[in-house]
Amino acid sequence: MDHSIDNGTPTKRIAAIDLGTNSFHAVIVDIYPDGSFRTIDKLKEMVILAEKGMDNHLSEDAMTRGLDALKRIKFLCDSQQVEEILAFATSAIREADNGGDFIQRMIDEVGIKARAIPGKMEAELIGYAIRHSISLDDEMVLMVDIGGGSVEFIIGNNQEFLYYNSLKLGVARMSAKFVKDDPITKSEIKSLKKHYKSTLKEIAEIMQKHKIKTMIGSSGTMENIGAMIADRTSLTASMTLNELVFQASDFKELYKDFIGLNRDERKNISELDEKRIDIINAGMVLVKYLIKKFNIEKIKISEAALRDGMILNFLKKERPQLDLVANFPAPRKRSIFELLRKCNWPESHSRHVAGMALQLFDEFRKELKLDELDRELLEYASYLHDIGYYISYRKHHKHALYIIRHSDLRGFNEDEINIVANVARYHRRSTPKKRHEFYKKMAKPLRKKVKKLSALLRVADGLDRSHYQNVEDLEIDNQNEKVILHISTIGDPELEIWGAERKSKLFEKVTGKKLEIYAVNINERERTQSSTGNKNKIESV
Repeated sequence: MDHSIDNGTPTKRIAAIDLGTNSFHAVIVDIYPDGSFRTIDKLKEMVILAEKGMDNHLSEDAMTRGLDALKRIKFLCDSQQVEEILAFATSAIREADNGGDFIQRMIDEVGIKARAIPGKMEAELIGYAIRHSISLDDEMVLMVDIGGGSVEFIIGNNQEFLYYNSLKLGVARMSAKFVKDDPITKSEIKSLKKHYKSTLKEIAEIMQKHKIKTMIGSSGTMENIGAMIADRTSLTASMTLNELVFQASDFKELYKDFIGLNRDERKNISELDEKRIDIINAGMVLVKYLIKKFNIEKIKISEAALRDGMILNFLKKERPQLDLVANFPAPRKRSIFELLRKCNWPESHSRHVAGMALQLFDEFRKELKLDELDRELLEYASYLHDIGYYISYRKHHKHALYIIRHSDLRGFNEDEINIVANVARYHRRSTPKKRHEFYKKMAKPLRKKVKKLSALLRVADGLDRSHYQNVEDLEIDNQNEKVILHISTIGDPELEIWGAERKSKLFEKVTGKKLEIYAVNINERERTQSSTGNKNKIESV
């Protein structure tokens, strides 16, 4: 959910972390003078705090998983120069008898102070977030955020909330309590429905009074349901799930086919998060119950959730006043830099990535049968790879493809523009596939080029996962069967190694060599100074 593009320079950078039962979600945003905000980065960590159901106690393993996830989030926040971190703990931590211990360990071991917010406040903030991201009018709607430990229910419209509360109906909790068999049995479904009926009495009265026909669902369970329905009904959801609308009948069709599946069959559904495979059924039964009980006709998905509400709440309380500035200056290069400036590019990160990508290019140029023009196109694709943030963080690689192809770049022919656009697009997520529309349209030699160049860009971008220019020196040891990258870093190298290793498969495929990455601390390097190989101080270009 990204707001405001040309509204001046940002005044403050903050992070909001939602410490949920199933997952920890962090979002980093820039706040603008007019009170809007724009997403800079996101990180989602599945932690499953309630591994054996909600037994009011966090195991040592669960706490370790949570703290490890928070260390990665904190490192990203530090790398992105976040000025303030908001962290709210919800159901699992709120209820655990050792939740206070966990919050104290977060302070001591990670340096993040979390507030355990009451469920009613959580529901209110989620309501604000949904209202901010979905076009509501004066029609009353039911908003439902299905989490692991709790479900937040909000009844309201664009002006007011008639009801908001958090009820202990989360999918992890309900699965532990009611679901023992796989597939789920009819008697288990019956028990769940009976429990939902007794818990939702107060909501039922308001719903019937206002004859509510629309339900808006947020968070992972509802997003997974939306993605599965979009896939079945050919609704468009490749760019975003936000504002995705489907009919109650679409859900009923999905439910009928889905509820009888066993774990292995559920595992084969690509739209279903792996960590939700064992707990999704309780959510399916809840959605079915709500639709039937309240005669819901249509369902909408909101990608905004608690973390967005936290940011809106922050904005309401204090409008920060700090100014940052940005400025920047041949037909090809000029048109590239005009586009970069228009899209408010992350200059330090992009130049740093370009430097490493070109270093890799120079090493593998002959092997990969590439030429000087390819080097130039890789440089431009490296500069442009993150301009999709201009539209939104989500799927920014695809936004980059669109922007580059539609920007009337001067001095380039169509093949060159398509190479730059596709290389930028494949810097993250999927590698080039023939089923991808714009890649498929390219001639075979051009597709080969895109594969080779994006393989280099992916590794280079991974080596600056923190966006902190942590890698100061890169040495490439190019052997017969493997390539070893020795990186010298200013700070901890883990995020960079993790980032590059995650993106190394295409590199290994096009070079036919295994990639290994080793790190050395910069201070240690200065002491030993006796390395061999292609040692280079990275030049930002």
